[in-house]
Order: sequence, then structure tokens, then C-alpha cells
Amino acid sequence: MGVHDDSEDVDKVLAGDLSAFERIVSRWQGPLINLAYRFCRDHSRAQDMAQEAFLKAYRGLRGWRRDAAFSTWLFSIATNCYRTHLRRIPAATLPLDTLLQIADGRRAPGLSDPERNQAVRLAVSALPAKYRDALILFYFHDMDIAGAARSLNLPEGTVKARLSRGREILRRKLPQYLGELKLKEVR
Repeated sequence: MGVHDDSEDVDKVLAGDLSAFERIVSRWQGPLINLAYRFCRDHSRAQDMAQEAFLKAYRGLRGWRRDAAFSTWLFSIATNCYRTHLRRIPAATLPLDTLLQIADGRRAPGLSDPERNQAVRLAVSALPAKYRDALILFYFHDMDIAGAARSLNLPEGTVKARLSRGREILRRKLPQYLGELKLKEVR
């Protein structure tokens, strides 16, 4: 999966070869469903959301200016699509305090690593959308600040601030249940 493959396939789609878009979908379907799942925590809904993102990408393919990687452009469309979708039909989330009570009830002297990871992911999903979106892209999809900023259509400084604020909320709420939470710092 390379930049060259994406660029070639986009050129072919724009020239009328629809099978080239099938290759794009095949290449990026897993990552887009995974991203959607991080937003909504429902596999079936994530598949529907990814399909909607691909449709928007197909319709807007001529809008890819090639000044950024195709994947960045595609993730930006997907992120905006998912955020819009969740504004219309919010994901079923529990308040952070409720999640922490659940996590506390499960811990016998301490949480196992899988339980800890699940509790952190649930806590992130319960954050306000502006912090949750930045944290999901940066931590769960390993985007750098610039990529997350492009995907969210925000200045890099705003993404850094949202990551910082999101981490701070998690640090305040989680340590009593999960021990010291270590999140990579953004400089």
C-alpha cells in the first residue's frame, strides 16, 4: 500500500475506471472501519459509517489537491463524516464517572492490562467530542499532530491544546481506579 498506488488509482477513477476505486476501498476499508469503531463502539454502525465516508470520498475525488497524502485526505473526510453522523445520532456512551465505577467494581486488587485498556478506551469515548476526536486520532491511530490537525481541519495548536486538556481530564478521573496513567506528551 503506497502513495503511488493511491495516486495511480485516483487518476484511473477520474479517467472513468471504477474498478480502481474498488482497490482504494479494499486498501483503506479496514483502517476506516477501525476509525469509525473508535468513534461509535459499534461494529455494524462503524461499517455503515465507513461506507458513507467512501461515498463522500468518491464524490469529492476531484477535490484531492495532492498537497497532502491521499490517506490524510481520506481520513479527514472520514473524520468529518463520522463527527457529523454522531451529532445526528450520538453513540451510546456512559458518563465517565459511571465508567469509572464499573471499572472500580471489576478490580479485585487491581485491573489486568486488558481491563485497564478497556477502561481507558471507554473513558476516552466518554470525553466531550472535541477532546475524544483528537485523542482517538493521535493515540489510537498513531497520527502525528500535523495529520490529526489536517483530519480535524484545525490548527496544530488547537489539536495540541485539545490533547492536553483531554489527557488532563483523564488524569484527574482515572488514577484512583487505574493507577498512574502514562500518556505520551505532545511538545
